[in-house]
Amino acid sequence: MKSRMDLNKDKQELLDDLISGKISFHKLDSLTDKQTAVMIRRYALEKTSGFNFDHIQNFSIDVEDAGKRNIENMIGAIQIPLGVASPLKVNGEFSDGIFQIPLATTEGALVASVNRGCSVITRSGGANVRIFRDLMTRAPVFRLENVIKSKEFADWLQDPAVLSRMKTKASETTRFGELVDVQAFVTGNTVYVRFSYDTKDAMGMNMVTIATDAVLSLIKDEFGAIPVSLSGNMCTDKKPAAINSILGRGKTVVADVTIPAEIVESRLKCKPETMVEVNYRKNLLGSARAGSLGYNAHAANIIAAMYLACGQDPAHVVEGSSAITTMELNKYGELYCSVTLPAMAIGTVGGGTNLGTQSDCLRLLGVKGSGNPPGSNSKKLAEIIASAVLAGEISLIGAQAAGHLAKAHAELGR
Repeated sequence: MKSRMDLNKDKQELLDDLISGKISFHKLDSLTDKQTAVMIRRYALEKTSGFNFDHIQNFSIDVEDAGKRNIENMIGAIQIPLGVASPLKVNGEFSDGIFQIPLATTEGALVASVNRGCSVITRSGGANVRIFRDLMTRAPVFRLENVIKSKEFADWLQDPAVLSRMKTKASETTRFGELVDVQAFVTGNTVYVRFSYDTKDAMGMNMVTIATDAVLSLIKDEFGAIPVSLSGNMCTDKKPAAINSILGRGKTVVADVTIPAEIVESRLKCKPETMVEVNYRKNLLGSARAGSLGYNAHAANIIAAMYLACGQDPAHVVEGSSAITTMELNKYGELYCSVTLPAMAIGTVGGGTNLGTQSDCLRLLGVKGSGNPPGSNSKKLAEIIASAVLAGEISLIGAQAAGHLAKAHAELGR
């Protein structure tokens, strides 16, 4: 990294103009040398704030690539500790084998907890996991004249010929995405239209936004309805929403495992029936009493840590946290555990998956880039994440059933 003394006259003038406020941080994005732009912004902040940064300038991220895809006004990078929980045996349709789980977190005891859950699952034969739905959505909102017109619009959208033309229009914007379904939701003279797409290995939010925008031009030309907004919040992204729990958004994934009683007692230090009661009174009754949309112990912990490690949009942990955890005894006295994740927005191409450190983690899991067939890598990642969430749920409920939660945090100095 260059020092300030290495700046040539033109770059020094840019720095002075930035400090004086003559130009904005964003103006520097036009520089051909993105690394220099990052440095000048940071120097300007040091000058105006009165202190020097000690760490954010140290990173291995490709500035050129990040500046095009991931960030504006870049000044450096934030580092998050990365740990691994393993081994985790996964019995999925796309992920069949043993995996090491990368977890980026600053929460002490999290990796240790997931690691214990992985051990329990693997000793019990592995987590069974399946994907039930895989569709990304965008839902523009329209204002019609009255309910009569709203009904006409909703009926028109269901015409197979109209749907075919909308699919064709959407396909003109993407090589990989495919419009699959269109649903109308009416509130008086307001109509929300939820478009659902297969986005293959991409998480696909940008893809479906662009495709839906193209479809809106067709709707305007053929029906005459003009949208109030490209997104009417019935999509619904990055917000807790019952519609995602019911209809799904992104990938709807379910993972389960049956744990022999002796493994519960030897590894989790409690009885299977105790874990069943803790889960029932905490995750089910407690969540219902609180009005929660998530019926789980800490699914968001594992989802956030894996999203950060694997280049996913961390804001989508909101939808991921709406998981439901169940535990019950089978007729043999074994502990059956499951997690249902109705809305996991993830991908293995695009977004932060191109960053160097995140690429390393995706390669560790064997899911970097597009799969063969298309869509298989993102599904594999979804199955692995769901299995890791199951591991985290089993470990935490076991710790609470055994009374070990506070002790674990105290021993690890947190």
